Amino acid sequence: MNVLVILGYIFFCIYAVSLTYITLFCLMQLHLLYRYFYGKYGFTIAKKSLPSSYNSVPFVTVQLPVYNEKYVVERLIDNIVLLNYPKDKFEIHVLDDSTDDTRVITQRKVDEYQNKGFNIKLITRTDRTGYKAGALKEGMEKAKGEFIAIFDADFLPRPDFLRLTLPSFSDPDVGVVQTRWEHINQNYSLLTELQAFQLNVHFTVEQKGRYNAGYMLQFNGTAGIWRKSCITDAGGWEADTLTEDLDLSYRAQMKGWKIKYMEDVTSPSELPAEINGLKSQQFRWMKGGAETARKMLPKVWSSGISLNNKIQATVHLLSSSIFIFVFLMGVFSFPLLFLIDPLGLDTGKFSIFFASLLAIILVYYVANVEVAWPKENKIKMVVKFIFLFPVFLALSMGLAFHNSLAVIQGFWGQKSSFVRTPKYGVRKKNDDVVKSIYFSRKLNNVAIGEGILSAYFFIALYFGWQFDMKEFFALHILLAFGYLILFAYAVQSKFSK
Repeated sequence: MNVLVILGYIFFCIYAVSLTYITLFCLMQLHLLYRYFYGKYGFTIAKKSLPSSYNSVPFVTVQLPVYNEKYVVERLIDNIVLLNYPKDKFEIHVLDDSTDDTRVITQRKVDEYQNKGFNIKLITRTDRTGYKAGALKEGMEKAKGEFIAIFDADFLPRPDFLRLTLPSFSDPDVGVVQTRWEHINQNYSLLTELQAFQLNVHFTVEQKGRYNAGYMLQFNGTAGIWRKSCITDAGGWEADTLTEDLDLSYRAQMKGWKIKYMEDVTSPSELPAEINGLKSQQFRWMKGGAETARKMLPKVWSSGISLNNKIQATVHLLSSSIFIFVFLMGVFSFPLLFLIDPLGLDTGKFSIFFASLLAIILVYYVANVEVAWPKENKIKMVVKFIFLFPVFLALSMGLAFHNSLAVIQGFWGQKSSFVRTPKYGVRKKNDDVVKSIYFSRKLNNVAIGEGILSAYFFIALYFGWQFDMKEFFALHILLAFGYLILFAYAVQSKFSK
């Protein structure tokens, strides 16, 4: 057996293992869709809210972790004081670690609302030790509330947020309530449309599906409320991962606390408006997810929870690793073009993996068209879905290189700083982000690598067409254009005026 044949079988095994992993991941998404429908239509839970009389309501601390948010911090504070809750029953703590003039803006707004009778306080630190987790941990020491609501700087909760969420804590085992994110700038650009397209799946099918099935789920870092005693019992906020929210969620559930997910209560927020902001957010989420998996999986498997829950928790914690397998599948599919015939491979058997594509199409259709999108003409919605889905698929596959690097660093234990996602206060298409002081023009090595990968897959398309080897043609189209889109966005940012 010559070296070429040996290499061929190695490449094929890598490709086949990657494709199998991706298929299993997609089928697990389909399973969550089943759980989503089972809970949604199998039984109903009456929505409760606090009585308008407020005869007896708990004291709540609202924490607003802020770091260099000069374009949105005023909007945030103006929105929080509108909460429909008695002034003497809640306090607002702005946890501002800013190093720019955000802190001056924050102090001015805090003074304004203190003069209007609100219990609002600015809490600052001399350094960013622990980043967001460190700010929340220090804020805990000053929080008087029995419950702690947390909102990131880009969130705009509705006035009835506390009234709708707090009744869930009538169950003494509920330690956390998480609400669904909405997107105030979804229509800003194609990039924001595609982000909303993906997040809608997480905040409908994934979160509600896990909740309905009794699986472990997560607090998403914002737009939710914690029972203070739950945080303390779970060990408090820790900064050894970039996803302190996921980490604390699992530690709390391992202690027997429940997370209540409220799909019908929504919290509007701002999506990253440019490519470097999106990538910094993706990097933090993917690396932090891998770090949390590395930290929590041994504890999950040594715990007394059911085997099914252990398996589901493992799938959840390892979900970011899907990008590694997407990247490997793509890279090794090109050389396989030249090895199919010499190895005598029957590519027709690969058609079984189309089940994964059909599963994902169904999941994304339900999450967006049937649930999250504003209801309008159904034909128009379906046409929009047909256009967005392949573009989203291409962009997601293009992010595989960037996100794989993040995941590998997370599993490897390589530490990095908490890189914030810049917010610009954008809503309308003509809102400009380029002139913001937070706008990044960097064209880094990863972006250059994405440009090279785009060329790699365009070359694969050429050989596939030229020599009538079209087994991976659709895959290579998606990968070529996915990496090209990311590279083009990065170049556009670099030379924007």
